[in-house]
Amino acid sequence: MSVAQVKLVGEGADDAGGVFDDTITEMCQELISGVVPLLVPTPNATNDTGYNRDRYLLNPTLCSSQHLIWFKFLGILFGVAVRTKKPLAVPLAPLVWKLLVGEPVSIDDLEETDSLYAQSLRGIRDIHLSGVTEANFHEVIPLECFEGTSCTSQLVPIVAGGRSIPLTFHNRLQYVEQAVHFRLHEMDLQVAAVREGMAWIIPVPLLSLVTAQHLEQLVCGLPHISIQLLRRVVRYRELDESSLLVQWLWDILESFTNAERVLFMRFVSGRSRLPANLADLSQRFQVMKVDRAPDGLPTAQTCFFQLRLPPYSSQEIMAERLRYAINNCRSIDMDNYMLARNTDMGQISDDEY
Repeated sequence: MSVAQVKLVGEGADDAGGVFDDTITEMCQELISGVVPLLVPTPNATNDTGYNRDRYLLNPTLCSSQHLIWFKFLGILFGVAVRTKKPLAVPLAPLVWKLLVGEPVSIDDLEETDSLYAQSLRGIRDIHLSGVTEANFHEVIPLECFEGTSCTSQLVPIVAGGRSIPLTFHNRLQYVEQAVHFRLHEMDLQVAAVREGMAWIIPVPLLSLVTAQHLEQLVCGLPHISIQLLRRVVRYRELDESSLLVQWLWDILESFTNAERVLFMRFVSGRSRLPANLADLSQRFQVMKVDRAPDGLPTAQTCFFQLRLPPYSSQEIMAERLRYAINNCRSIDMDNYMLARNTDMGQISDDEY
C-alpha cells in the first residue's frame, strides 16, 4: 500500500503521521479554548463548585445549519479517533457521553454539571418542608413564570410559551420536572449532529451497546499520562535500561506534573493522550541517544514517537533542558532544515521538534 505525502502550506514539515497528530491536537485546543465556540464550560466550572469543573458541554445556542455542520465535523473527529485509536483531548462532561450513547439521564446528571441549579430546583420542589405555603410562596421564590437558566446562564422559557405560564405553589412540581428536562435535553440538536458526523465513520447504532464511560475512553483515551505505562512500551536505541541517561529520564518524568507529562507527550508524539488500551498504540515509544554536543536541547520525531537525547553532565541539567523543550517547542518546525535540503520526492520525511 502506498503512503501519501502531505504538505501543509506555509509550514516547514512533511507529514508521515506526526504533523497530522499535531494538527488534531491543535484542533482540540481550539475547541476547549473557545476559539471555535462549539463547547462551553460546565456551570460548575463557571461557579467553581461541584464536580466536572474541568469539563465542557456542547454549546446549545449554536443552532444554525452552518453551526450544525461544525458539530457534524466534531462527530467525524470522534469517529476518526475511534477508528485510528488515536485519542482526542476533548474533556466533555459525562452528561454529553450519556446522551451520545442514549443512556437515561436524571437530575443527578444535571447536578454533576450544575450543582447550584440542581439544588435550587430541589429547594423549589421541597419548599413546603420549610413551612412555605401558597400565601408566601412568591415572597421566597422570585420566579414568576416557567423560565429557567440554561447552561450558558441565559434566562429562557423551559417549555413553549413558558413566559405566559405562571409559576405557583401548586404547579411547582411540574415546573421542576420541566426545568430538569429542559436542561438535560437542551443540547439534543447538537448531540444529534455529532452522532450524524460519527455515523460517517463508525456504525452509530452500535453505540447503544457501549456505556458512556467506554465511549469516552474510545474517543479520549486516558486523561492522565502514566509513566509506568510508557515504560511498558519503550524501545531504546544506542541505549539500554541500565544507561544513566535512561535512569535520569524516567526519574525526571516521574517528577513531572501531569500538565508537564501532557506537554512531553505532545513533544514526542504530537498527541496529548494515550489510548486506554496500550495494545492500540500503533508505535512503541523510542528513546534514542544522538551524537551531539553535551547538555544541548533534546529533539523529537513525532512521526515515530521518538525522543532523541544528547549526552548530559547531570540529571538537573537534563531536566532543565527537557522542561525548556516541552514548554517552548510546541510547534513542529523544520523550516531551516527544509530550506537546506534537496527535496527527494521519493522519500517520506518526518517532522521534528
